[in-house]
Amino acid sequence: MQKRILGSSGLEVSAIGLGCMGLSYGYGPATDKADAIRLIRTAFDHGVTFFDTAEAYAQGANEALLGEALQPFRDEVVIATKFGFEGGEVQNGVNSKPDNIRAVTDAALKRLRTDRIDLLYQHRVDPDVPMEEVAGTVKELIEQGKVKHFGLSEAGAQSIRRAHAVQPVAALQSEYSLWWREPEKEVLPLLEELGIGFVPFSPLGKGFLTGAITRSTHFDPSDFRNVVPRFSEANRQSNQVLVDVLKQIAAGLNATPAQIALAWLLAQKPWIAPIPGTTKLHRLNENIGAANVALTADNLREIEAAFADITVQGDRYPAHLQARVGR
Repeated sequence: MQKRILGSSGLEVSAIGLGCMGLSYGYGPATDKADAIRLIRTAFDHGVTFFDTAEAYAQGANEALLGEALQPFRDEVVIATKFGFEGGEVQNGVNSKPDNIRAVTDAALKRLRTDRIDLLYQHRVDPDVPMEEVAGTVKELIEQGKVKHFGLSEAGAQSIRRAHAVQPVAALQSEYSLWWREPEKEVLPLLEELGIGFVPFSPLGKGFLTGAITRSTHFDPSDFRNVVPRFSEANRQSNQVLVDVLKQIAAGLNATPAQIALAWLLAQKPWIAPIPGTTKLHRLNENIGAANVALTADNLREIEAAFADITVQGDRYPAHLQARVGR
């Protein structure tokens, strides 16, 4: 597995990381613990050194799972986690007050079975707490040795600049993929200017770009895609054209649609490291294989041309969640 440096931070990670949320939260019932640990350790065996979690993923249960899975080789991996929701519950709203940041960090250290967090993100910008105060609190945690690097998630350009002026931001984590390219307008140029790495989550469009989700797919009642407008039955049918084009391109390159989607991301900037998530070993192996798919300039032009006339249908979040991003 190739390695990448996140911006000018010096933080080295595997080109493809592992988003661990879905093992515990968000996409249906939690994965069996033994199976989840096996998947995480298999990822490490295949060269993945970048693992992503958060307090808000099942109120810390995902952190505890990751801590147990990675304990045998803790010093060989980069662990990223996040603070920023009241009581670790997304539905409770945001809370980035300094006391909460400190408390959440201490709790995360225990659950992760470690003495430091390699990358600590603010999960969502808190409009009630000045960004300078948030960054200053994380700066103190870095000085104390509890945290190595500071990150932001789904932050807007103004918040990124304000945070970076107080404590250098190593990475921004936001959604980015062939079916959500909003970061290209303002965020990616800013990150390049400031020397900040980019960590795309949902790089496979929450599973849609794999081709495994169709109009007739039924999600588990607890799967949050049930409330995502882009995943309504009608929009899935309309958006199938995007997957069909991706399949055609992938077939010509002896790869899968997921691998082309990930390889495309890797080709955008050398400081981008996507974190696809999965609960299945065969999907894990497929995703890791994307690091070996080298797209040429001609390939990239073909992909760009093929997608130029496709308009993705449906918002990526329901309104109440969309209001929390890009601040």
